[in-house]
Amino acid sequence: MSAPIEAEGLVRNFGSLVAVDGIDLVVEPGQIFGFLGPNGAGKSTAVRMLTTLLRPTGGRARVAGFDVVEEAGSVRRSIGVALQDAAIDPLMTGRELVRLQAVLHGIRRAEADRRGEVLLERVGLTGAADRRVGTYSGGMRRRLDLAGALVAEPKVLFLDEPTTGLDPRSRARMWDVIRELVDNGTTLLLTTQYLEEADRLADEILVIDHGKEIARGSADALKSQIGGERVELVIETHDHLHLARQTLMQFAVGEIVVDEHNRTLTAPVTGGSSVLVSVLRDLDSNSVSVLDVGLRRPTLDDVFLTLTGHTTTTSEEAGTQAEDRKELAS
Repeated sequence: MSAPIEAEGLVRNFGSLVAVDGIDLVVEPGQIFGFLGPNGAGKSTAVRMLTTLLRPTGGRARVAGFDVVEEAGSVRRSIGVALQDAAIDPLMTGRELVRLQAVLHGIRRAEADRRGEVLLERVGLTGAADRRVGTYSGGMRRRLDLAGALVAEPKVLFLDEPTTGLDPRSRARMWDVIRELVDNGTTLLLTTQYLEEADRLADEILVIDHGKEIARGSADALKSQIGGERVELVIETHDHLHLARQTLMQFAVGEIVVDEHNRTLTAPVTGGSSVLVSVLRDLDSNSVSVLDVGLRRPTLDDVFLTLTGHTTTTSEEAGTQAEDRKELAS
């Protein structure tokens, strides 16, 4: 049996601009696969190719066992998709929109009504089901998108930045729904620019930037690429920086970074909280006054900055997104 999502050498050009540049991936059944990158990295373009909304310039892909070019209709009937820029009629109610999605999938009225009720409850919209969508908040609209994507009970689901713009509470609720789906056997490809989201949800992460693969692996494996724990100290006076550095040298397992302007020292260590206690004890015995101290573990933020030289908040593909929208509208 082939994997639910496969791609080899996937390429998409917009004129001279290469939006996706030779992406390979295999998503196993029941897996959450995360595309991680800044706005404009090529994540949404890749998803649109995998969901048959854009034709690849090069390479090939199969979704739910079907070729995305040669068998596009079969792909569409087999998947659920919630895009971040999905068009929703603001004059319809939430219940009407979910029912419409069911009708478009050829589901009979009674079954469509039943599924609609179940899905609206699952995404927490039962109380707002008869309100016009134009009155919904951004978080409610994203949850309604998800309900519509699930109405045909797809085994393969694509979510394109499902929590962009949501408040922390709405984001956490969406994460719970996503986890429940996967626990029930759904295979999910998720694009996100939120490092915490990829860390929390994804079994495997593909980091992309400017359309190219930068790294891939589990969150823990990616973090391990930039080392382990670090002790960070803020010293009270500049006079104590040298002595503090000498004290840290007996615990550090790599280079100690000293920021003289901010009176900060950072040292890679092993041993967890126990080493932190030892560092503080020795600093105290040497009469070094510490204003702040912490034991920091690497995050996906650190990984992305190390791999790309910039954070996930930068974007250099606004032109690609504009071209993408133009092509979809044509």
